[in-house]
Amino acid sequence: MSKILIRGAKVLGGEPQDVLIDGEVIEAVGTDLSADGAEVIEAGGKVLLPGLVDLHTHLREPGREDSETVLTGTRAAASGGFTAVFAMANTFPVADTAGVVEQVWRLGKEHGYCDVQPIGAVTVGLEGRKLAELGAMHESAAGVTVFSDDGKCVDDAVIMRRALEYVKAFGGVVAQHAQEPRLTEGAQMNEGVVSAELGLGGWPAVAEESIIARDVLLAEHVGSRVHICHLSTAGSVEIVRWAKSRGIDVTAEVTPHHLLLTDELVRTYNPVYKVNPPLRTERDVHALRAALADGTIDIVATDHAPHPHEDKDCEWAAAAMGMVGLETALSVVQETMVDTGLLDWAGVADRMSVKPAQIGQATGHGRPVSAGEPANLTLVDTEYRGQVDPAGFASRSRNTPYQGRELPGRVTHTWLRGKATLVDGKLT
Repeated sequence: MSKILIRGAKVLGGEPQDVLIDGEVIEAVGTDLSADGAEVIEAGGKVLLPGLVDLHTHLREPGREDSETVLTGTRAAASGGFTAVFAMANTFPVADTAGVVEQVWRLGKEHGYCDVQPIGAVTVGLEGRKLAELGAMHESAAGVTVFSDDGKCVDDAVIMRRALEYVKAFGGVVAQHAQEPRLTEGAQMNEGVVSAELGLGGWPAVAEESIIARDVLLAEHVGSRVHICHLSTAGSVEIVRWAKSRGIDVTAEVTPHHLLLTDELVRTYNPVYKVNPPLRTERDVHALRAALADGTIDIVATDHAPHPHEDKDCEWAAAAMGMVGLETALSVVQETMVDTGLLDWAGVADRMSVKPAQIGQATGHGRPVSAGEPANLTLVDTEYRGQVDPAGFASRSRNTPYQGRELPGRVTHTWLRGKATLVDGKLT
């Protein structure tokens, strides 16, 4: 593999430097670097970050290849600057056995646009009644360390306790979709002023907050690790902050769309804004941004949820919940966190690469941009502004809430272990 010299890049947003890649690793970082025969990339002051890591991606394969495949999903990931994604278990069949997680893992290896780490189901069939083969999935070739029934809550406290006890044996983590099912029967959007005015079934904040409160206490009792998926309310922030103050081993994520969009958009009745958990209020949005800035919320995760056209282009009540997010995540974070002064680019690298890699134990990812480290990198033109056009997405699905919206920033290059997966904004 030839050498690559990235010239004049702002590493983590700092002063321009040169970065020399030799094969799969970074050989040197400094000024006025040179290398005979190296391919030269003129960064021109673009920001260089460690490759992004998404702890919450739906790749849909096996079973829903009409929405996404491992190939199209990882191409979307590379387009968004990601070098590793964690694939959720709600496939068909469910990823609740060693065989299915190994299938997803091998598909990721074959396609090569980013590393794919499967997430195993907590319960058989996501039904919440019987623990899945957690140990077998961990010991499989896929080496699963994160388990989640995402899309469904592990609402049975005994099952959740047993899962926490089981994963503790090998240092795993249970990632909880916090949604008390009885409190959200028939829910269509956030419960509040807008839902009352529109006459749509409400999804109350307490349905999320009550599960988080229970689970952090269970994690404390067991001495295990729990991760909160797509945290969305100001109350949830306060519970996680309290839990961390007690030394409970809890981490939490927020999605880009919960950092930017509010339930006021549901007044359009456009199903593109239908998501679970639902878009919340402006107060919640500002609480989430502040919590991501101060570290109460550890990471940004996309919850990339592709759906075919017919599942979204229909009346609100019949529409599927979810939004695609891999290709717009960094732009939304720049708009909500960097351009507002809440985070610098080093903070973005921490929340979108370092911490998610640590939580998911993604070896080789989220590493410093320094000599001897794996060359998993992404280069971002932070001065760019443009309208989102889903027709150009690498994802198989187009259900983005940002169509036609102007967002800042554009990923121009992505390298996975020194191999370019995206060059000048185009997939290799």
